[in-house]
Amino acid sequence: MTSTHAVPPAHPGTVPAPPQEAVAPLMRGIALLHGLTDVGGAASLSDLARATGLARATVDRVAGTLAHMGYLRLDGSSAALEPRLMELGNAYLGALRLPDVLGEHADGLADELDESVSLAVADGDGIRFIHQAIRRRTLSLSFRIGDLLPAERTAPGPLLATEWSAQDWTRWRERQALDPEDLGFPAIPPRSHGAVAEDFETRVDRARVQGWAMDDQLIETGLVAVSVPVRAPDGRIACVASTVSHTSRHSADSLRDSLLPRLRATVAAMERELTDADAPSPETRSAPSGRAAWTRESKQELGGEFIASLARGLTVITAFGEGRAELTLSEVATHTGLPRATARRALITLEHLGHVTVHGRVFRLTPRVLALGFPPLSRTTLARIAHPHLTALTQRVHESTSLAVLMGDDVQCAVSVAAGRIMDADIVVGSRTPAYATSTGRVLLAGLPPEECSSRLARLRMGALTPRTVTKPADLRTILDQVREEDYALVDGELEAGLRSIAVPVRDREGSLVAAINVTMHSGRRSASECVEAVLPELRATAVRTETDLHLAGRFVRVPPL
Repeated sequence: MTSTHAVPPAHPGTVPAPPQEAVAPLMRGIALLHGLTDVGGAASLSDLARATGLARATVDRVAGTLAHMGYLRLDGSSAALEPRLMELGNAYLGALRLPDVLGEHADGLADELDESVSLAVADGDGIRFIHQAIRRRTLSLSFRIGDLLPAERTAPGPLLATEWSAQDWTRWRERQALDPEDLGFPAIPPRSHGAVAEDFETRVDRARVQGWAMDDQLIETGLVAVSVPVRAPDGRIACVASTVSHTSRHSADSLRDSLLPRLRATVAAMERELTDADAPSPETRSAPSGRAAWTRESKQELGGEFIASLARGLTVITAFGEGRAELTLSEVATHTGLPRATARRALITLEHLGHVTVHGRVFRLTPRVLALGFPPLSRTTLARIAHPHLTALTQRVHESTSLAVLMGDDVQCAVSVAAGRIMDADIVVGSRTPAYATSTGRVLLAGLPPEECSSRLARLRMGALTPRTVTKPADLRTILDQVREEDYALVDGELEAGLRSIAVPVRDREGSLVAAINVTMHSGRRSASECVEAVLPELRATAVRTETDLHLAGRFVRVPPL
């Protein structure tokens, strides 16, 4: 039987019937996003139809709408989550403010202890991560921001459960009966025995008395963690900070004895930060976001294939954010530009699905918003972000494109998209070329701080790769000054005879230069002036699209280049 509105809850259980005013297309869209999230971010449309219980034709329309919004990428009969979807999770994290206020403390503790540190909040009878400072090792944590874990198998869980209501405990017991193996939590391996659940209430009582809790290999053999609650000024638990290690480095006892005191000291600093933190200035709420008008235009352009009610419903989530943690119905309508009736129905639907709570006249986002794609996308890289944009650029200019990062005195190719010509630039991912003789290298060298750039040029060995290669540091310094001024570099036959390339920078949220993208071609196909006139505008537009996704993805997570 095909369901028109089913969406999995945070864990298996009874799904209450939706309110009469619920927006069915919004429920279907969220079901699809949950399904893609649970399988790692990519799946065939047929598999999504089976996983969600939706008809294949419905899945096609929903996926097409989400792709038009920039939330999915469709490749034939498959769908993959796109970084723009992270704006939904960013809205929740921005409204919560805890990652911004406490994240540096968690990162500093991770550096000091050389162990992973996380921040988690309650989500129903589970815990959901809102910040991760992971130490990269061969044996390393795979948890991501937004992952949901059962409270009873974690160190934060007993602490958060000290604030559970009787209704919370009833839900937890129902879930234990319905899902004894924790199959509703795809981020962890299934549970092999019931002792974890049987001991949980005892662990909660102990955590209430001790003020801290441990996980001694409850999630997986070898994994140990200790947690301390971070309390808000009113005494309630704002989040829980945890230090996580492996039994090859710490037993549960040594983790408690050696790391718990330092964790407690950091939590004390976090609590002072929460007490001292000024409330953010509310953002202007009178100007609509523009998404409502865009949705109307998209409906006119695409007709019945575009599900406007789905787009409007997800737009409601983006009304929240920093300075907008609590919004009234009128404020949601004002900020999104949606009619009050439309915003109201969307909020009713989101509340039913557990993504919004209502307190009197104000609405708040819940941690479940992070389940809309954030976990798999939080581990993205600049290379993955750039690849579809470079593919589109290659299709427009019919030349090979690539993205490179600076590695010492070389540039390393992180992404390469070939044009498929008989005579084509062969740029292999992972390959290195001298920075001084390439367009990407000159963009990246020009973006270095002046002192670092000068010191590099002073020690650089600049051999003649072709008769046209610039080999004098003074000449290169002049060229780099021009690159800084014009914000692009063009290299003609200096790396290889007959090879011409043009590159522009890619910058992160702080404006730091992190990579360069280029177009490479045989010099006989376009003159240098034609490259500047025809290719450079397309290249710059691609850089803007890449940066837009990078800035979204990098709001609360670190995006590595590779």
